[in-house]
Amino acid sequence: MTNTDGAGEFGGVIAREVYDSEPWWPEPVLPGASSPNIVVVLLDDTGFSHLGCFGSFIDTPNFDRLADSGLRYTNFHTTALCSPTRACLLTGRNHHAVGMRAISNFDTGFPNMRGRIPPSAATLAEVLGPIGYHTMAVGKWHLAPMREASAAGPFTDWPLQRGFNRFYGFLNGETDQFHPELVADNHFIDPPATPDEGYHLSEDLVDQAIGMIRNQKSLVPERPFFLYLAFGATHAPHQAPDDYLAKYRGKFDEGWDVWRQRVYERQLELGVIPEGTELAPRNPGVEPWETLSDDEKAFACRLQEAFAAFLDHTDAQLGRLLDALDELGVSDDTIVFALSDNGASQEGNATGVMDEFRYFNNIPENLDEVIGRLDDVGTRRSFCNYPWGWAQVGNTPGKRYKQNTHGGGVRDPLIVSWPAGIAADVRGQVRNQFHHVIDIAPTIFEILGIEPPDTVKGVQQMPVHGTSFGYTFDPEAADANTVRSRKQRQYFEMFGHRAIWADGWKAVTYHRAGNRLDDDVWELYNLDEDFSECNDLAEAEPQKLAEMVDMFWEEAEANGVLPIDSGHSQMVFRGHPVPGTPRSRDSFTYHTPSDRNPMDTAPPLGARSWHMRATVSRSETTQGGVLMAAGTVNNGLVAYVKDNRLVYDHNYFTHHAVIRSDEEVPVGDVVLGVELERVSRGPARVRLYADDRVIGEGVVPELSVMISSIGMDLGRNPTGVSDDYEAPFVFEGSLHKVEVSTKRALRPEDEMAAEIRTALGTQ
Repeated sequence: MTNTDGAGEFGGVIAREVYDSEPWWPEPVLPGASSPNIVVVLLDDTGFSHLGCFGSFIDTPNFDRLADSGLRYTNFHTTALCSPTRACLLTGRNHHAVGMRAISNFDTGFPNMRGRIPPSAATLAEVLGPIGYHTMAVGKWHLAPMREASAAGPFTDWPLQRGFNRFYGFLNGETDQFHPELVADNHFIDPPATPDEGYHLSEDLVDQAIGMIRNQKSLVPERPFFLYLAFGATHAPHQAPDDYLAKYRGKFDEGWDVWRQRVYERQLELGVIPEGTELAPRNPGVEPWETLSDDEKAFACRLQEAFAAFLDHTDAQLGRLLDALDELGVSDDTIVFALSDNGASQEGNATGVMDEFRYFNNIPENLDEVIGRLDDVGTRRSFCNYPWGWAQVGNTPGKRYKQNTHGGGVRDPLIVSWPAGIAADVRGQVRNQFHHVIDIAPTIFEILGIEPPDTVKGVQQMPVHGTSFGYTFDPEAADANTVRSRKQRQYFEMFGHRAIWADGWKAVTYHRAGNRLDDDVWELYNLDEDFSECNDLAEAEPQKLAEMVDMFWEEAEANGVLPIDSGHSQMVFRGHPVPGTPRSRDSFTYHTPSDRNPMDTAPPLGARSWHMRATVSRSETTQGGVLMAAGTVNNGLVAYVKDNRLVYDHNYFTHHAVIRSDEEVPVGDVVLGVELERVSRGPARVRLYADDRVIGEGVVPELSVMISSIGMDLGRNPTGVSDDYEAPFVFEGSLHKVEVSTKRALRPEDEMAAEIRTALGTQ
């Protein structure tokens, strides 16, 4: 008989009867005994100089602890943006080549921006799992199309379908640290505790990571593990526990100019920037600290305090993970890569924001109002981001920010710690060889002694683009002039900003949205002599510049960079609704109870007129609760029953327009409705219904197009949009179904612009 089984060739003997047959079992697939555990710790929007070991005065003792037991890389680069860096990190390929030129919210109709990694670019988990690694992803994902990030999927690009055995975290580009949209494996869950009970997402993520590792080491200790831990920190909203916020009160009162100079001087002392490095000039739009009013200074300082508290708290969670590895006895043989996905964020604008959704909606904040709410900054009652001046401090000594291809956007901290693989006499040293995030996967492959597979799950694989930096673990690599980078060249492109690096030279251009690419001015720097890109050699070295620009276009052709979006989103990022996805229709019927609908799959209630009809049954007049809610305590909307009245509360950045029914709600079966009709860019008329009868009406004076990064709940409201009840205020009757219909926006261009600003700002 044929000696095969479902797993392939069968090594035993199969006869007619079992007495004459010989059983056989395949050997389990395990990597070599010397294969280390692998931990990748990814921070979000953390700049080159934000960690203590890279010059910061924010307390990060556990990142510093990693640096003391490993190496710091000062010439390490990313893509300048979230999803692209994550795609590069997990695949070892350039981001355009794997369909992730920007964030996964978009499919532009071109191969370089599909919002998903193709099967031809296997992730680290898809490579390591088949050779015996236990693979775990914890934290932020943002590598699946957001239109597919609901309980209905499809789940093709969720972590478990891309090679991870376990996942715990969130799928979108950002989330509320006190009320996150959590996913466990392939299903949505509620946080295990409330903010009043001390809940914070960063703590939860590390609890889960430690639990997964303990389970694996308890049950299958012979298998190594790969943990991908991607914190939501330090992406906005900057939110931290009260004791961490209190720790930094008054710390930054001297302002960003003083602190930037101090960080720069400390970097020189630490050796993370070369002697002679210049401090780059002030970025455009950053005002001298002394010119700010007292109120502007107070608000800016409080925002920086929240950021510092957030980072400090995140560092403490890393410390708990490292302690757990120590307790399990696996620290020495665990290699840890700690990095950030891009430079410090410019999305807080010149002044900073109490609620970043004001920025996304192009709605200015009232300084007098925010000064009255300073104690809310960094708490669950804020959704804040700091101003450009503090972001510039986080990118010291470089220019510009996240999204840009100058150093402030793409030069990021990298720490590699591996006690068993990095000799004691080189631990704590600095490495200056140029490398890029696509080089991490090849480094792991080299450490494991494997080649990237030709096929994965039957799909032919594209080449890996990165270059291993394993050679930098050697003592000789301390001198980057003697041991040069083995990398040949690296291109950068983000929203029309472009750059190319080769053999120490960098050509870079800052692109102004709407300009044609040929109108951009290229700059030229010798990074070996000019770390902070201060001395433009374009005029002095025109031949070299032309050579570098030609090289950029060669790399652009080779890596699928084209077409480049010179309009910074309006033209290319429009996309179109995909049939069969939630946003492709105008009416929705939800059968309850159901999971939360994330922002990108929920009805677009901000820009449009809409009508909600909830079919309910109540047996008592005392039964109340939430029917439908979207957003958070900071900005949102909610329809609920309380004191036997139907209530609609429109929370416009903590300004509440509350409309209550004039009549009591009937007991028994009834359809309760809320109709919101936009009459202009400003106000909206609201009518409340019991069946088809109007039982109340009023006006909402102000509305925002984009409400929140937190989506829609039915029958409950864990985020507490209204202060009129105690969250989650679960509906006590029977909520059978909720129907929502929407009308096209009065000004679709406003809706599109706000959606794009939100997507780009929440990555």
